Amino acid sequence: MVNGKKNAFKAAGLFISLAFFSCKTIAQESAQSNAGQSEITISKDSKWSEKMALTLMKRHPESYMIDDSKAPKWDYVHGLVLYSFQELNKKNPDSRYTAYIKSYVDNFVQNDGTIKTYELEKYNIDMIVAGRLLFNIYAAAKEEKYLKAMQLLRKQLEEQPRTQSGGFWHKKIYPNQMWLDGLYMGEPFYAQYTAVFENGKSLNDIAKQFEQIQLHATNPKTGLLYHAWDESKKMPWADKETGNSPNYWSRALGWYAMALVDALDYFPKDHPKQKELVGYLNNVSAALAKYQDEKSGLWYQVTDKAGEKGNYLEASGSSMFAYAFAKGANKGYLPAKYKNLANKAFDGLTKQLIKTDADGGITLTQACQVAGLGGTPYRDGSYEYYINERKKDNDPKATGPFILAALELNR
Repeated sequence: MVNGKKNAFKAAGLFISLAFFSCKTIAQESAQSNAGQSEITISKDSKWSEKMALTLMKRHPESYMIDDSKAPKWDYVHGLVLYSFQELNKKNPDSRYTAYIKSYVDNFVQNDGTIKTYELEKYNIDMIVAGRLLFNIYAAAKEEKYLKAMQLLRKQLEEQPRTQSGGFWHKKIYPNQMWLDGLYMGEPFYAQYTAVFENGKSLNDIAKQFEQIQLHATNPKTGLLYHAWDESKKMPWADKETGNSPNYWSRALGWYAMALVDALDYFPKDHPKQKELVGYLNNVSAALAKYQDEKSGLWYQVTDKAGEKGNYLEASGSSMFAYAFAKGANKGYLPAKYKNLANKAFDGLTKQLIKTDADGGITLTQACQVAGLGGTPYRDGSYEYYINERKKDNDPKATGPFILAALELNR
């Protein structure tokens, strides 16, 4: 009996010491990880792209924490920001960037190619864009799971519900609707996938997505495109004759311009649709140039309503236009003057909307956090709706394009 008690005490002691050791190990690992992030130093002489990337890594030690996420989620904002890290790494190779990108992907992609938190059956086109991170990782690692994950996202596009005229619905819950946002969410991944794995067989279908939104959502007087188009014209926000939403939102136009310059990377010059897409880019760029604020070089939240009560110079749309103009000019799609307009916009971002923090990190202010149409609570697309949506500092829809613009402008 005495021996039994002794053994029980020994076992309990061993359990407590193991538990203590285990907790200590986890705590040490966590401390080491956080120490690694806190050791990031941000030089005042660094380029803007590097300053922003290092700021984000310092503020969000794990890449899934971008946008202040509390738990890992496969999402478009992470796809956008980490794609900008991928481009930064091409110009300025740094193993910290590649590790940060890969840690995000490896949180989700399982050995069988399924993607945690992703639900194909929702047919949400926003969920495609993070797939752009998989091409480089698959090329480097050659692990089948990354290819299978890309194939899964390609399957979504294959099955994505469409308007009668062939345009992708934005989501299953938004029937018959094409949003400008969706062009960026779907087409660059689709274009890269079909170029790499399908010998470009779907490039005509990709062009069709741009054709449909261009045909239906453009105002011929201004040359600007409305945020969304409802083919059924049944949504309360939709114009009963055109099906268009009532206003121009700069970020939506930014998604569209970025979608064009990124998808064009995969259209050979001799492809019959290449010139058409370059034409769309020139049309929307010329329209946007008219609404660039002369003094600041930036664009307003509601693009065409400068000076109206409550409207403000907005960071995400301005960053997106700076990127699209600069890349368009660098690639020869746009006249050289657009590089000057991009530099003017970038000056406005850095002089008016950037704050430098005590640790050398930077904060991009005046970014609209989110805006959409329909849903619950109902979003009516009115001027008042757009100007009253919340703003967020260093919102990822602004920081990702800011990095991309800085890279294209070599700033």
